[in-house]
Amino acid sequence: MAIYTELPIYTLGCDLISLSLDVHMQMKRELRRSLSDEITKLCTAMIVDIAAANTMRGEKRIERIDLMQERLIIVRVLLRVGYLKKVIPQTLWARSVEVLDAVGAQAGGWRNHTGATLSAAPAA
Repeated sequence: MAIYTELPIYTLGCDLISLSLDVHMQMKRELRRSLSDEITKLCTAMIVDIAAANTMRGEKRIERIDLMQERLIIVRVLLRVGYLKKVIPQTLWARSVEVLDAVGAQAGGWRNHTGATLSAAPAA
């Protein structure tokens, strides 16, 4: 088991938190408490999910990765709403799409690898 801070998905998760802080700084004050704070909380929770999933095995790991992917979807929706309402600049929106796609791809690969390992394990 690798140290979670050395996982590529962890680095991408840190990029996502950095992005959420950039969004927070550029967002209008009225929306910081609702939209921006929620985005930052979800991004932080995803980092916790990455660390927790790294310590787990089998079905528990898959469940934790699924939870992280669910949070990823929510963050994507919140950022999209912010972009459509013109409270998030296009440059940040474009960067968020890239980072979210990369995190999603890493999480999907991690989940698939875990599932393949489970199905390949001999039945007891």
